[in-house]
Formats: sequence, structure tokens, C-alpha cells
Amino acid sequence: MSYDAEATRRRIFEAATAEFSARGLAGARIERIATEARANKQAIYLYFGGKEKLFGAVVRAKMDEIGEATDIDPARLSDSVGQLFDWYQEHPELIRILLWEALETPGEVQGEDERRAAFRQKAARFTDTGRGSRDVQDLMFTVFGLIAWSFAVPQLRRLILDEDDADAALARRRATVVETARVLAEAHRLA
Repeated sequence: MSYDAEATRRRIFEAATAEFSARGLAGARIERIATEARANKQAIYLYFGGKEKLFGAVVRAKMDEIGEATDIDPARLSDSVGQLFDWYQEHPELIRILLWEALETPGEVQGEDERRAAFRQKAARFTDTGRGSRDVQDLMFTVFGLIAWSFAVPQLRRLILDEDDADAALARRRATVVETARVLAEAHRLA
């Protein structure tokens, strides 16, 4: 049986995603990642260059993943927001990793320029609506916050929404976020 480097990279990446999501950058351990990935620590350093670079690679890949899986369409903003909400519900690890990134990497984060450019590109799709880029960026950040907060603080979602059924609470929250995005878009003349 031959060594499959790509399969090893993929296992390391999946193990690292779970480890960073659960424990953050400071709490993550290369040993746990290697054990879970059925790889040796040297492979992690060889393929990713160390824990900090691996964390940055995980963040960038998860951001790319959501960017490829969802589309913010100015003509269908409410649908786009619902799609984003659903993606975060299926992939709660991204919110956790972004929270860890905010807590543990003050200042500029890895890949910041590329990530900023990707958001600018998304915002540029809205400029045909007659709104300025800053207005669109503010709206995007607000809508992302509405979506992410539902998953960043699930304990508050349970307490404030006061639903016995977690699925019902999340469905209600989704409907509220989609409607709020629609109203905000209309106020900004984007819908």
C-alpha cells in the first residue's frame, strides 16, 4: 500500500478543524490533531508549517467553503440570507473558529488582505443598485451578524426565544433574520 499524501492532508485538515473549533488556537494540540488524523506530527509541520499556519489555513478554507457554497445575490437577498443561515446551521464550526480567531489573534489575521478583497468583491455586486460601497459593506456586516449570533450564543437563543423545541426556535429565528434582511435591504433600496 502506497502513502497517499492528499488523504493525509485531508485527514489532518479535518482533525484540525474539529480541534480548533473545540479548543481554539491556544488550546489546540498538535499531538491530538496527529492522533485523530492518524498521521505523525512531522506531517503536520511539513504540510502546514505549524499550528498557527494550520489554524490560518483552516480559517481561510472554511471561509472559501462558505463563499463557494452560498451566493449573496442582490436580486434575491432574502433567499441568499436564508441560504447563509442554513449553511451556518449545518457548519457551526466556522462561527466557533471565527470567535477563537477574534479572541486569540489580535491585530491582523492570516490572509486578511485576501479575505477583505473577497468581501469587497461581494459588495461590488450591489453597486449596480445605486448604493455606495460603504453602505453595502455596513449592510453585509449587519446581516452576517444577525445570522452568526444565532449560532455564536446558542444558550442565549434558548433563553431569549424560550422555545421547548430547539428546531422550532431555530426555524423561528431563521424566518426573523430573513425578514429583517428584507426590510434592511428595502430601507437601503437594495431589494
